[in-house]
Amino acid sequence: MNAGGTALAGLVLLAVGLLASPGASAQPAAQRYPDVVSVKATPRGPEVFDFDVTVSSPYDTPARYADAFRVMSKDGRVFGERVLLHDHASEQPFTRDLHGVAIPRGVRVVVVQARDREYGYGGKTVELTLPGR
Repeated sequence: MNAGGTALAGLVLLAVGLLASPGASAQPAAQRYPDVVSVKATPRGPEVFDFDVTVSSPYDTPARYADAFRVMSKDGRVFGERVLLHDHASEQPFTRDLHGVAIPRGVRVVVVQARDREYGYGGKTVELTLPGR
């Protein structure tokens, strides 16, 4: 084999080795919880807000899906929750609203979290400073 053939054979072996390495063919772990992608809050009064919440749940099926989201304080006090009654398999990510959430004046930042029908609350959250606070 000449020098060019030897170099080519070495590249082929390197490529085959990379494809066969344990990390190269590993599938990404299944997402267990839905993620909150974005949140918009609109004040409706001194202590009342409306929320538009965008959630991503790529595994969405009729049997297991993002079935709720909640607005809470950083210490876990829940101010409002929206229950979702069906999957959103054909609409990912999806946005839903939650109106009339009463939040005491002393709370400046809220956390929004989504829930999986099977596993409960978890996933990526969004912390939002309330407008005007």
